[in-house]
Amino acid sequence: MSTATSKFLSYVLRHAPESIGLTLDAQGWADVADLLAKANASGTSLDEAGLFAVVAESDKKRFTLSDDGRRIRAAQGHSVKVDLGQPPVEPPLQLFHGTATRFLEPILREGLRPGERQQVHLSADRATATAVGQRHGKPVVLIVDARLMFTDGYSFYRADNGVWLTDAVPFSYLTLFEDPSAESGG
Repeated sequence: MSTATSKFLSYVLRHAPESIGLTLDAQGWADVADLLAKANASGTSLDEAGLFAVVAESDKKRFTLSDDGRRIRAAQGHSVKVDLGQPPVEPPLQLFHGTATRFLEPILREGLRPGERQQVHLSADRATATAVGQRHGKPVVLIVDARLMFTDGYSFYRADNGVWLTDAVPFSYLTLFEDPSAESGG
């Protein structure tokens, strides 16, 4: 149940709140009681304990509950317009973006764009980026020169779940990660 519930919540809180008649505020928050009522009315059985369990058990920390537990939102990944209210922060020297090899050519030509989402998602480590890339096919990892981008005036944000966000990454800040162990078998 938790995987199906997590997918349902991701869909509703990131992309289509209107699909169940839910309204998000400007920062992407929904009232928990309203979400539960509208989820159940739309045919998705969900109670407060089940909702809180999905939030607590989410390995990727996809959802954030307000301190009082009365509001919920997706941590990042929105295609609907929201302002998560995260202040810009200085990124680490490098960030990583995982994708599939079939997407590499346009990325190296045009850079990273948010596509259907509001912002580009970046990882703090290669392992996470590789796992993200594997979801889409044969993975490839791009290194983002985040410090230079920041110095050049680009803004970075850190979502509640640790995912790094930026509006776009021009190709000039990207390097293809070459894994020397891949060729030596080690």
